[in-house]
Amino acid sequence: MTQVDRILDYMNRFGSITHAEAVADLGVMRLAARISDIEDLGYKVERSTEKGKNRYGEKTHYTRYSLGKDES
Repeated sequence: MTQVDRILDYMNRFGSITHAEAVADLGVMRLAARISDIEDLGYKVERSTEKGKNRYGEKTHYTRYSLGKDES
């Protein structure tokens, strides 16, 4: 199974994925590059920016990726 396959499976099972989830759950270090690969395969990927705090309590933001409505 490729990283692209793992990411697609994860998004289908859980609805979306972030970089932190990709690293922790799938061992994928370059999520944005794999998302580009997924789009090259013809999938529509939606992006949303979320706000949170890092381990030091500082404000941060990150991208959450999900498959387009017609792709899941």
